[in-house]
Amino acid sequence: KKKERKNKDPSSSYLVLFSPKYQFYRSPKFSLFFLIFFQSVLSPSIMANAASGMAVHDDCKLKFLELKAKRTYRFIIYKIEEKQKQVVVEKLGEPTESYEDFAAGLPADECRYAVYDFDFMTEENCQKSRIFFIAWSPDTARVRSKMIYASSKDRFKRELDGFQVELQATDPTEMGLDVFRSRAGGIEC
Repeated sequence: KKKERKNKDPSSSYLVLFSPKYQFYRSPKFSLFFLIFFQSVLSPSIMANAASGMAVHDDCKLKFLELKAKRTYRFIIYKIEEKQKQVVVEKLGEPTESYEDFAAGLPADECRYAVYDFDFMTEENCQKSRIFFIAWSPDTARVRSKMIYASSKDRFKRELDGFQVELQATDPTEMGLDVFRSRAGGIEC
């Protein structure tokens, strides 16, 4: 009989766990253990990122909150690190930097996300500001990159709660100052 046991199919030993004799996996204690184990191993942020596959680095949210609340930056450019599978901050624009500095910071052949704090005057001479979210996806970018950025965009936008206007741009003319002005409803100051 010992020889027969050694010659058994190795996958049959796993079936023993699911036989009526071993019902521990259905017990409340096992369910509780299973739940606690997976909650500790898989943090809520990882579970939330499972839909898009891309994590959002905490620095992305922190810098956006600084831009929104304190106006510490004029713009923020975000990049997806494909190897790390997360969105990270690539460049921060100082409050003194111009739109031209922002446009120069976007690569001509790679996708990016960006946030731009646009100051303008209304027709009533009232100074206002609008925070723009830009999904930069140039025609010359790789198809894989476009797909990754497109599938992760909604997840990333949920993390940056507080921008007022969204732009999708494939060409610099689609996010020019005239587009910003018309979408903001004012004239540039």
